[in-house]
Amino acid sequence: MTYTEALREALHMELTRDRSVLLMGEDIGTYGGAFGVTRGLLDAFGGERVIETPISEQGFVGVAIGAAITGLRPVVEIMFMDFVTLIVDPMVNQAAKLHYVFGPAAACPIVVRTPGGGGRCYGPTHSQMLESWFFHTPGIKIAAPATPADAKGLLTTAIRDNNPVLFVEHKMLYGQRGPVPAGEHAVPFGAARRVSRGNDLTIVAWSRMAAEAEAALPVLADAGVHADLIDLRTLCPLDMPAVVESVRNSGRLLVVEEGVRTGGVAAEIGQRVFEEAWDYLDAPIRRVTTPDVPLSASPVLEDAAIPDRNRIASEAMALAAF
Repeated sequence: MTYTEALREALHMELTRDRSVLLMGEDIGTYGGAFGVTRGLLDAFGGERVIETPISEQGFVGVAIGAAITGLRPVVEIMFMDFVTLIVDPMVNQAAKLHYVFGPAAACPIVVRTPGGGGRCYGPTHSQMLESWFFHTPGIKIAAPATPADAKGLLTTAIRDNNPVLFVEHKMLYGQRGPVPAGEHAVPFGAARRVSRGNDLTIVAWSRMAAEAEAALPVLADAGVHADLIDLRTLCPLDMPAVVESVRNSGRLLVVEEGVRTGGVAAEIGQRVFEEAWDYLDAPIRRVTTPDVPLSASPVLEDAAIPDRNRIASEAMALAAF
């Protein structure tokens, strides 16, 4: 099953299981979504549950938050992650705060699905990974699956969660194939996936960068470097115990993030490891990130900016040799 098919199956199953679940977004009906995730769902569930919206992200996310606090479970698609800039106010100032302001009765079970990342030369306004913006906001959960199985399992969990969830789908993963459990499949938030085991260094990544790091493992193995690769799966909650345990064993940490370097999730992970396991570190913590520049539509410039398996392998070997 592809990553796209896994997401669609999760949506179909949850729409069937729970009539309070509904979908909202631009072109998600007849067209099936910008990347085809919702294809066929309008025919299956009708226009009252698969709702085409105007091109007004702030407006329809506000409507979805209102629906959520009155008992529905909206799953909203933002066509490109870059456009989450338009929903910062309703998500950060409303959805994330309702539980804290009004108490346990004020659940806000909204899921915002959005494709992020570069790789398709869409240019600086359609290629960003902006999860760090919401990582900074208490009250919002963040999921970023790297495999088809986790795409299905984490989306199922997100829809059933009573908190607002930002669900990041990397556009370069949509065509990836992999085994996906049949029937109901839910992956718990806050539980990282151990991709490989090794004692030479710990590599931490998520979303497409977890897949790129996994692709770098054979190169590292050929060089005699064996990495403990951890796919975080979710950023909020963050499975720091798994990361710290691994670093205490390996003594070295490399964090891979597609977002820009300054103020990113990688920096936070590195600082937490320094606070909790600094006396186990045998080398400085390293980051592999996109530099602090907007991504270009030029294939050459985009490839030079975004981390890939070759750059990950090079940085990992340098760190292991430190």
